Amino acid sequence: MSTTLLDDLTELEDHIASQLGENLISSQVAYGELTLTVPCKQITGTLKFLREDPMCRFTQLMDLAGVDYPERRKRFDVVYHLLSMETNLRVRVKLANAEGDTVPTATGVFPNADWYEREAFDMYGIVFEGHPDLRRLLTDYGFEGHPLRKDFPLTGYTEVRWDDEQQRVIYEPVQLTQEYRNFDYLSPWEGSQYVLPGDEKAEGNKN
Repeated sequence: MSTTLLDDLTELEDHIASQLGENLISSQVAYGELTLTVPCKQITGTLKFLREDPMCRFTQLMDLAGVDYPERRKRFDVVYHLLSMETNLRVRVKLANAEGDTVPTATGVFPNADWYEREAFDMYGIVFEGHPDLRRLLTDYGFEGHPLRKDFPLTGYTEVRWDDEQQRVIYEPVQLTQEYRNFDYLSPWEGSQYVLPGDEKAEGNKN
């Protein structure tokens, strides 16, 4: 990180801390970005401040994502990545949220948060209070569970496929089919039924 960038981020960090006061849990400058941690219920006001404050001017919401920490009481982090087009600086805003609690929607501050929040709802089950159309985005309407949770079974619950006989999409339990193969770990040519030059050495090692 250049000295100029570090100085800019440090100055910005001090300014934000002085303005947010108790509404800022922590802040850190690392990897060319400023990371802010705020209380869940203060996220809307924080985002609005970062967008409108003359020293901030973070007018672009570049991304919104969930992170799952199942061992924590507040299981989920919701992470917002903002960009200032005028200063070319970035800020990351984080909040912690327990399963079953809601997060205020950011669509009133950044309209493009609409699909980001729907994705976080679909993948993690994070509910955004006040969202205009909170429904699944990437999975099917009848999908059960949230695939990016760390306790989601690796094989899922059900799979969908087109059935030619019924002429429709059907749901059925996940089945992982794999043909039985006899692996020859001593030969670079697995499954070959003939002896390759050099394989006789491996046969000699067996004795």
